[in-house]
Amino acid sequence: MDPKSLRYASTHEWARLEGDICTIGITPFAVEQLTDVIYIELPDVGDHVFAGDSFGEIESVKAVSDLFSPVNGEVIEVNDKLVDDPSRITADPLGKGWLIKVKTEPGTTLDHLLTWEQYEKQIASQGH
Repeated sequence: MDPKSLRYASTHEWARLEGDICTIGITPFAVEQLTDVIYIELPDVGDHVFAGDSFGEIESVKAVSDLFSPVNGEVIEVNDKLVDDPSRITADPLGKGWLIKVKTEPGTTLDHLLTWEQYEKQIASQGH
């Protein structure tokens, strides 16, 4: 997937909105920082997520980090393959490593999130 077609949260999640369905994952930068992912906890289908709130955790050999939702909505799909094999997220964070799909409210946009260029500047300003 083209990283320029996505939007980014300052907490290193990406989002892609197609109609009222938002696919959410973590960025390649986040994966690099975590290194070897060993465990992931995701919400259940039917759970509600809220922009800026944690919806799960990702654990690596280095740290445990919260996963934050960039949008409000209901979880309609969870990438269960990641729960069984968390290393999948390392191999393809922008593709097969997606985390959840959320049905958003009508009129939802991703305008509050960073563009690819803005996200790259954020990473650079943090000394990475």
